Amino acid sequence: MDPLAGLEESSSDGDAASQTTEDDPQIPENHEAPPAPVPQSNGQVAPAPVPVPAAPSGTSTRERPHYELRHTMRGHTKSLSAVKFSPDGTILASCGADNVVKIWNPFTGVLIRNLSGHTAGNSDIAWSPDGIFLASASDDTSIRIWEVDSGVTKKHLKGHNAIVFCVNYNTNGNLLVSGDVDGQVKIWNANKGKCMKTLDAHLDYVTAVHFNRDGSLIVSCALDGLIRIWSVVNGQCLKTLAEGHDAICQHVQFSPNSKYILSTAHDSSIRLWDYNTARCLKTYVGHTNTKYCIAACFSVTGGKWIVSGSEDNKVWLWDLQTREVVQVLEGHEDTVVAVATHPEQNMIASGSIDSDLTIRIWVDRSSGE
Repeated sequence: MDPLAGLEESSSDGDAASQTTEDDPQIPENHEAPPAPVPQSNGQVAPAPVPVPAAPSGTSTRERPHYELRHTMRGHTKSLSAVKFSPDGTILASCGADNVVKIWNPFTGVLIRNLSGHTAGNSDIAWSPDGIFLASASDDTSIRIWEVDSGVTKKHLKGHNAIVFCVNYNTNGNLLVSGDVDGQVKIWNANKGKCMKTLDAHLDYVTAVHFNRDGSLIVSCALDGLIRIWSVVNGQCLKTLAEGHDAICQHVQFSPNSKYILSTAHDSSIRLWDYNTARCLKTYVGHTNTKYCIAACFSVTGGKWIVSGSEDNKVWLWDLQTREVVQVLEGHEDTVVAVATHPEQNMIASGSIDSDLTIRIWVDRSSGE
């Protein structure tokens, strides 16, 4: 079933908050006591997730998630910037300002190996769809494609003249897209390691790039406040969306069905757009985001959630349809800039900066995993 089916018939964000975007029945809220603290594998006691206030009387809501802290992974020596599950979910990659890409077992919290070679910090990582390769975008102005099992650099992509801030594979694994702080977006032949197109895409830092499902489109965003949709075939800009003067966009991605895009902005709002009509369908609020480039993502393995980090050191979850905050995960000791959701299980990874430097794995206890 398409997890976002029906959104195109949705009302705009200005309509009643109770309007849903699909025909699923509404499940009354199950009021229960907050969960007890959870023992971790290191013997420490994890803080219980922050209770979410009950919905107003008469408001129907769906079953809430019950994520709890499973592992706390330490090893990065400088701020985290990205965490990404492999396509099959068996391993987790992370990167940060300490030059090293780390490969972890998310089920045990054990470090598997380090990928070393960059001479400066890394801002982003992306898995090839077969899970064999991992691309990393670095402040050393290059991209490395790693063979993860061996830890060897298979391709070293040079061509950017500035810090490379973001990178992503297409679903076929033959193309990469990257963005730099000079406003350029580059499309690469991933097999040959050659740049195919350079787009003068933005007037400021390009902070996120992402292919749609069939690889025909790229979405990019930058600190110039713009979100742009590009044709992969000819490199033409097909659509430009503007968040607004006080809502500088910093992260963007296509939805799983590629009909919509999800954006985060410095006005502490996350927006779901119908990019064909340039209409904002949903706005998710509650977290804090005024300074950092904080990622948000979709979770569709159990409930349909939007997941984001926050400058209040927490991970926030919203109901995709109702925009209701369904859970807030507490435990990090600094801003959470990176989140990722497992492709098959009800599992979330989060990464934090500066005084924290941990990766945390959260598992939904109601899923029985």
